[in-house]
Amino acid sequence: MSQLRMLLSGRFRPLVWVCACFLAVSLVTRAALLWVTGTGVGHGIGNALYVFGVGCVYDVVTMVYFTWPIVLLLWLMPRRWMHHRWVKGVVGGACLLLLAAMLFVAVAEWTFWDEFQARFNFIAVDYLVYTTEVIGNIRQSYPVGMILLTLAAVSLVIFFTTRRWRRIERDDAGLLLRASVPAIWLGVSLLATALLSADMKDRSANAYVNELAGNGIYQFFAAYRNASLDFNRYYRTVPMEDAWQTVREQVATPDATFLHPNGIERRIHNAMPERRLNVVLISVESLSADFSGTYGRKESLTPFLDSLTPQSLVFSSLWASGTRTVRGLEALSLSVPPTPGESIVKRAHNEGLFSLGHVLRAKGYDAQFLYGGYGAFDNMNYFFSNNGYDVHDRTEIPDKAIHHENIWGVADEDLYTLALNRFDADDKAGRPFFAHVMTTSNHRPYTFPSGRGPWPQGKRESAVAYTDWAIGDFIRRAKRKPWFANTVFVITADHCASSAGKSALPVFRYHIPMWIYSPGHVAPGRVDRMVSQIDIPPTLLGVLGMDYVSRFYGVDVLQASPGEARAFVGTYQLLGFLKPDRLVQLSPHRKVESLRPSLGGDQSQQVIAEDPKSTLQAISDYQTAAAAFADGSMRWTDDAAVHR
Repeated sequence: MSQLRMLLSGRFRPLVWVCACFLAVSLVTRAALLWVTGTGVGHGIGNALYVFGVGCVYDVVTMVYFTWPIVLLLWLMPRRWMHHRWVKGVVGGACLLLLAAMLFVAVAEWTFWDEFQARFNFIAVDYLVYTTEVIGNIRQSYPVGMILLTLAAVSLVIFFTTRRWRRIERDDAGLLLRASVPAIWLGVSLLATALLSADMKDRSANAYVNELAGNGIYQFFAAYRNASLDFNRYYRTVPMEDAWQTVREQVATPDATFLHPNGIERRIHNAMPERRLNVVLISVESLSADFSGTYGRKESLTPFLDSLTPQSLVFSSLWASGTRTVRGLEALSLSVPPTPGESIVKRAHNEGLFSLGHVLRAKGYDAQFLYGGYGAFDNMNYFFSNNGYDVHDRTEIPDKAIHHENIWGVADEDLYTLALNRFDADDKAGRPFFAHVMTTSNHRPYTFPSGRGPWPQGKRESAVAYTDWAIGDFIRRAKRKPWFANTVFVITADHCASSAGKSALPVFRYHIPMWIYSPGHVAPGRVDRMVSQIDIPPTLLGVLGMDYVSRFYGVDVLQASPGEARAFVGTYQLLGFLKPDRLVQLSPHRKVESLRPSLGGDQSQQVIAEDPKSTLQAISDYQTAAAAFADGSMRWTDDAAVHR
């Protein structure tokens, strides 16, 4: 005990101070996030005890990792230097920097939780790659200068008011005793690395509780280590022949004829005559279905889209593949389930894949992707330009033509002006066009041109109202064009506005809207069956009456049997196979759960009895999709050319 006191009051006293600060900041951060989550964690003391009890374990382990710099500094410093003024300055400076880093991370966690209702995860890792957009977004959304000044002031106040608690009074420990501290730190680090993982905390049925029990720094590096997930290594599998056969049964619609004994390549023959109509597919940033009066909102934020409902084919039960833009783009271009890890849009070797753009380009269309921001973000330009699309982004819009812009891109109305100019050029050249238009205005910091409506800047609801106004302005301008009468407009979302819920995979956060608007060509109506976002490409081709060879995992839902309704929803690690009454959830460690999905609100999704057929379908879809990308069978080939 005397030797321990010798260490704690001696050269390692600053380490004790840093550890105490770290644990205190972690405790306050967790308590603040628990408070802001409110009733989401449920009632009763049990969840709170779990949050703080399990959280303490992760905090201590993270503290050990975090404090290695000060451990090494104090251990390696020669005894004869310890009482020099410059050494005290170095040690004090290291302590101050670590304290400032703790407080900065705490504030960053607060803002991240406000946006995603989660501790740092793969999204935070992704954001490190695109620092320009992320830092710009933060600067435009928060008073960064004031926050940094406040952090600096708080750091200095804590540093100076507690200086006596880190003052080194003596240094009597011998070399062996001195080495015991880094030895302990090394032992704890090795044990924690070997025995602890980020998902071990996920024992509660409430996802908020699991998130709060984690430590943001620990979660960040865990996400970084797991940036790539091999399906066969981490998920339950079935024999590949059985998997492909199961997928074939799922995509065997009445209009399909398989071309080979194995795989899903099939010829689609449409009973309708082919119509070479122009197609404008608008994927609106973060447009949840519950923003719209068409989908039940009493005070609708989308009056223009609601006005299109009587003239449109509306899909009432459409489910996004993921919670990020790249997942929506992946589904709308490749019609493939969201395989684990990074979206295919951002992966290496993602060139020349079977895509909607390739299909329509083979039909003579000018297939193009238009984006209001800089398409280098999230690898969008590279992906689309190498998969059958011409790319047009913010770089093509003159500054004088921009009414408003923020870090994510120009105002939606300016993007639509770019699109209209492109469509006019195609019409003049006598080419049908297919355009996938990706908007940006409905994204934090939620700013847009003034004078467009009575909406305050900086609020999500205002940005939704503006993006609806911009769509209305676009349609009104399009109606004056000669090509309007021969155009199909598809208006949907990339993903929902929020992603968190009480369940690990809260399916109600995947419900997105869709209108197919084409007066005289597409009869108004309502499709109430469950539809996956990956079904949009083949359904659109069906509306056009096109014959083609398909490798899509999606199907034309207007041709499919109602009894086969299903959707795919996923996160970075969790893979969901959704049916109206069942969610099959695949996760690492080969875990498979069957849950009762909460389609209409934030309720816990209870475990139900397994249905072997649904489990086989879920595993087969994801397993074969991962294999098809890995082995190249997802690629576009000459054999996949459009059937004429």
